[in-house]
Amino acid sequence: MTGQAACLTLIAPCELREELFDYITEQTDLVTGFTASDAAGHGARVRLRSAAERVKGHADEIVVRIVLQEADCERLLERLRSAFGGTKLVYWVMPVTAFGIID
Repeated sequence: MTGQAACLTLIAPCELREELFDYITEQTDLVTGFTASDAAGHGARVRLRSAAERVKGHADEIVVRIVLQEADCERLLERLRSAFGGTKLVYWVMPVTAFGIID
């Protein structure tokens, strides 16, 4: 990877899992892969969508992490805003100082 790498982290409700995964996978010009895991969302701004979530006290969410070039990160965010507007997708971007594969 050349240039400044960044890690884009997305937080989404579990209901968007397949749609979001499919969408990211289709962005082959920007994304070569990603990592996803389940998460429990807490806080005043977190929407508890079901009775089960209200009982548990947290929202069932997914976390997606994508390492890509900083400029590509901005392009992907623009596309996500268009495709997932209104879904309250949470994101943040952090610089990546090193990235590689240990063989």
